[in-house]
Amino acid sequence: MAATVEELYRNYGVLADAKDDISQHKDAYQGILDGVKGGPKEKRLAAQFIPKFFKSFPELADAAINAQLDLCEDEDVSIRRQAIKELPQFATGENLPRIADILTQLLQSDDSAEFNLVNIALLSIFKMDAKGTLGGLFTQILQGEDIVRERAVKFLSSKMKTLPDEVMTKEVEDYIFTESKKVLEDVTGEEFVVFMKILSGLKNLQTVSGRQQLVQLVAEQAFLEQHLNPADADSVDRLLQCTRQAVPLFSKNVHSTRFVTYFCEHALPNLSTLTSPVAELDIQLEVLKLLAEMSPFCGDMEKLEVNLTKLFDKLLEYMPLPPEEAENGENSGSEEPKLQFSYVECLLFGFHQLGKKLPDFLTDKLNAERLKDFKIRLQYFARGLQVYIRQLRAALQGKTGVALKTDENKIKVVALKITNNINVLIKDLFHNPPSYKSTVTLSWKPVQKAEAAGQKRSTSEDTTSSSPPKKLTLLPKRDARQIYNPPSGKYSGNIGDFSYEQRGGFSGRGRGWGGRGNRSRGRLY
Repeated sequence: MAATVEELYRNYGVLADAKDDISQHKDAYQGILDGVKGGPKEKRLAAQFIPKFFKSFPELADAAINAQLDLCEDEDVSIRRQAIKELPQFATGENLPRIADILTQLLQSDDSAEFNLVNIALLSIFKMDAKGTLGGLFTQILQGEDIVRERAVKFLSSKMKTLPDEVMTKEVEDYIFTESKKVLEDVTGEEFVVFMKILSGLKNLQTVSGRQQLVQLVAEQAFLEQHLNPADADSVDRLLQCTRQAVPLFSKNVHSTRFVTYFCEHALPNLSTLTSPVAELDIQLEVLKLLAEMSPFCGDMEKLEVNLTKLFDKLLEYMPLPPEEAENGENSGSEEPKLQFSYVECLLFGFHQLGKKLPDFLTDKLNAERLKDFKIRLQYFARGLQVYIRQLRAALQGKTGVALKTDENKIKVVALKITNNINVLIKDLFHNPPSYKSTVTLSWKPVQKAEAAGQKRSTSEDTTSSSPPKKLTLLPKRDARQIYNPPSGKYSGNIGDFSYEQRGGFSGRGRGWGGRGNRSRGRLY
């Protein structure tokens, strides 16, 4: 039978006056619980009275929590808000994970005020018992409905970094890492990126061993033990997405060897046939950029010479031999090759980094012809390069500030970075024997302050391009001399800032992250 307003106030008075003898007034508390069966006024009072005396009647704990949950699901939004606001008072002892689970489910609310109350309540119990609260959150992430899972993940990613150190203890961070690994067995591409950000922000994983654990975690997600099917756009996309998450983790102590090896063995040989679900993405350039960024952190590689050969052979594809000359000394009618400067920067940088691990690669007597051929290509490329560098400098001379921020000039600034980088690397490799000592900053990476201070030409230091992906021929061919026709060149319009975010990669749930088969909710990776 539903309690009236008068009965609720009377029972409240009995319990408030009982003090130490409150446990003897179980009937009065039951009367308050019956208030949830009344009208709006009774329900609003019950939402306030039930939590106030909850701790005094442990034998009625389940009944009290269930009564409050009924109010959290009431049709009247004001009753729901009042009931949700009081939920943290039920988060005691073994009840806390259950309350966390309930609050996590309530994140699906579309009422903004109600949603904010749920967030506040979750944060308050997080400070009471972080591990217990996480238990409720991860239960819903692993088993809940899609909307609940999505919002629970968002809560974790946005709120955890606001919690003080005394809440985020080592034990709590270890628990997050353990539970996150379970979640990563069944995630979308977007969720994977979010969880990598969460894990990368844990203090416990800022150490060398912590970073190595994260790299291992990403390697498992990337399926590096499997062959790459270049025709499977989702598999290629998965590899790139995982690699983007791994790149910031690499250092002189956290090696990229496994990833570099995989790229050399599986991506490079299939470079021209790689497919992407994003039509406007230059998938080949994307792969080469990632390989270049990883190459400085490659450790000891088992099949170094074999993989270096694959990298070298791919480089040669983009570094052509000079066109054959006719008998009169002029160029024959054969079409001059197009120079892919963006590709060459990546490949040449990668070869320069890995080549220093095997300096005999070019100088071995058995490979004398290889070095001779390579130097001819280097020389031809360098001569054409000089023409473009002069043209770019002339085009940018005197331009500062706003003038350098136009799309056209941004592309030219980045093109100058690319050509300067290639020029430095070619000079190094043209030494006898080839040298691997020079250092350059990849054109899409920010210039370090110390390095920028040492640069003489400000035009090569400016911000990189953020123009949409496209290809263009920068400047018309210009004969440096009558006897020399420099090859025409191509720059890639997306040679600007490189983001580790989803660069057009996944398109939410349903984009293929493989088939593990454990989709409890019919979720697609």
